[in-house]
Amino acid sequence: MFRTAIPAALLAASFAFPAAAQQAPAQETPTAPAPEVPAAAASFVDAEGAEIGTATLTGTPHGVLIGMEVTGLPASKWVAFHIHEGETCEHDHRFESAGGHFNPSEADHGYMSETGPHSGDMPNQYVASDGILMAEVFNSYVDLDGGPTSVIGRTLMIHAEPDDYTSQPAGAAGERLACAVIEAAS
Repeated sequence: MFRTAIPAALLAASFAFPAAAQQAPAQETPTAPAPEVPAAAASFVDAEGAEIGTATLTGTPHGVLIGMEVTGLPASKWVAFHIHEGETCEHDHRFESAGGHFNPSEADHGYMSETGPHSGDMPNQYVASDGILMAEVFNSYVDLDGGPTSVIGRTLMIHAEPDDYTSQPAGAAGERLACAVIEAAS
């Protein structure tokens, strides 16, 4: 057997180093303040004016994420979901005050259109067997910053039929069932 003697000073230094490193004063890491995330909210009303759901809208660097829960819708079917250009949801006139689809670029309607879609066009949503629609939808054509593609003050609309993604001007989506005015979060 071969043994090597380790000098005592070297052995002491190797054990002392970790202890010395632990005793060094900790430096504070500067942190940047969290960026403000644009946000908005909306309350859905039905054709009788009763509140039937809510939506939250969260701005991202590339569009708006819309989370929603709406009750009292036709069960077990697909329905169209759009952003409309109007600023009100007058239920006594079947939400006609909400106007047409939000379309600042003046594109044709529909994902299947060569010159579409409208900024307010979004995918159809499925209503569960209990008449509740719970969804998260991302729209990359809009924002919450107050500019020309901002949807603050616009309306969310749920229709009775699914959007066919081609028919002009609104995808043959049928009757307007529920509407919500988008308001900036305070």
